[in-house]
Amino acid sequence: MWKRILIGLVILIIGAGVVAFLNRKAIIFHMVQRAAHMEVAENRPIEWTQGSAAPADGPERPPNIVFILADDLGMNDVSTYGGGVAGGAVPTPNIDRLAAGGAIFTNGYSGTGTCAPSRAMLMTGRYPSRTGFEFTPTPPGMMQIVGMFMEGRQEGSGLPRATVNLDAPEAVVEFEDMGLPPEEFTIAEALKTKGYRNIHIGKWHLGRTEHFRPVAQGFDESLLMSSGLYLPENDPDVVNAKLDFDPIDRFLWGILQYAAEFNRAGEPYVPDRFEPGGYLTDYWTDEALKAIEANRNNPFFLYLAHWGPHTPLQATREDYEAVGDIEPHRLRVYAAMIRAVDRSVGRVMDKLEAEGLADNTIIVFSSDNGAAGYLGLPDVNEPYRGWKITLFEGGIRVPTFMKWPGKIAPGTVIDEPVAHIDVMPTLAAAAGVTLPDDLVIDGRNILPVAMGQAQTVQRENDAIFWSSGFYKVVRAGDWKLHLNERQDRRWLFNLADDPQEQANLADEEPAKLAELEALIRSHWADARPPLYPHQSENPICIDQTIIDRPCRPDNHIIWPN
Repeated sequence: MWKRILIGLVILIIGAGVVAFLNRKAIIFHMVQRAAHMEVAENRPIEWTQGSAAPADGPERPPNIVFILADDLGMNDVSTYGGGVAGGAVPTPNIDRLAAGGAIFTNGYSGTGTCAPSRAMLMTGRYPSRTGFEFTPTPPGMMQIVGMFMEGRQEGSGLPRATVNLDAPEAVVEFEDMGLPPEEFTIAEALKTKGYRNIHIGKWHLGRTEHFRPVAQGFDESLLMSSGLYLPENDPDVVNAKLDFDPIDRFLWGILQYAAEFNRAGEPYVPDRFEPGGYLTDYWTDEALKAIEANRNNPFFLYLAHWGPHTPLQATREDYEAVGDIEPHRLRVYAAMIRAVDRSVGRVMDKLEAEGLADNTIIVFSSDNGAAGYLGLPDVNEPYRGWKITLFEGGIRVPTFMKWPGKIAPGTVIDEPVAHIDVMPTLAAAAGVTLPDDLVIDGRNILPVAMGQAQTVQRENDAIFWSSGFYKVVRAGDWKLHLNERQDRRWLFNLADDPQEQANLADEEPAKLAELEALIRSHWADARPPLYPHQSENPICIDQTIIDRPCRPDNHIIWPN
């Protein structure tokens, strides 16, 4: 009898082991979900600090500044550039109105091909080679889970396998501590020297612990995205589009919640998460309008950092119906999300008009990088090649507009290359801020070009740089060089003749290749090491989306993060 019991126990243990092995992905993912989820209270009203009771008018009052940043918005998603979602079926009239009222930059660039380093450059005007903020922070377990979800999908993809390295001791940096160093001098800190009230609303992604948060980096108040659902998944007003073919999307749906936080400078930091008051894009806009009203009598800087149209794809039912019968379903939801971002821009402009502030307010609009290939939507960055998570034009060329009534003439079109590193010194100059003498700023003040006082932006060697670890790029004049040390590959393009980066001239132009390689070597010669090492190396197809198989031979880059 005992023998039979023992045999039964062995069989049970073996069976349990087999079940656990077969379901290891689900078990591990469930554990990551449980660790990531947090307590979220009911929605509560935000009490924005009321500014001056009387207007601070006169020649001494500097302009208000509103910076609106979209997330993963493609060049072809904005109708100003001749595009628009679904072949122009969904235009962006409010963004177009903003663009038409000031300067349209046809060669506007993000800081890099992913979100967080671009945001660091926007805040500081400095390259990762100075700040060390080179890679995008990722939540615990993300790289392992995404790697597991990729298993089986890489067969027939034409791509090499992704690699994940989380074992090195120096790689053990907590997600919450992957932030912009507090000693960096941000645009918010610069504006405070001129008496600005600084308001942050939305995404931050520059660190989550107390000394990295917006209110520790120069902002007076911050309504922060604490997690990334636009509405609860089962809300009756939401239309969801899950991308089962995308490992990143599957991870996000598993760990994200519907949550926000509010912090005020000078108050003890206590994580206090609560539900937003509606669809995230609209809720943040509602609160932005309240913040404008609260500060209408004193100069303010509003940084409205939208999550849209980043995945997970979620739209309101009203927007989903309004964009019409678009196929496939994910494109219709994506279009509806862009409609919400466009509506936000219009509501902010209308509020500034209603408060009598429009004529003394600078509005800048951009995106943190290009649209993502993992959406499975091939036209989002047309006519440019590449996606988010590459440094080809589709990954880094972004919508860029600046409106300043009376200073920038409506209908101004500027072909001169500008980039996110230029935002900080430009806004500081507009506010009359004198930056510290010992602060090295890589960006340039682009106001003279926007205002018609200069034809070019004066940069050393006429060069703009991008990087992610061993993948480095420079544009100098019309020439652009990609150098990927892991692949030992070089792509050299003349953007004046070939803005779509189709003809690699690396073999035909050895002198130009050597010149640009020397610029890259010089730029990184004394660079500060990254704040934390990259955790993965991912192959990204340049011309095809994640659902287009196989990737053409030698048509990919390796991206470290």
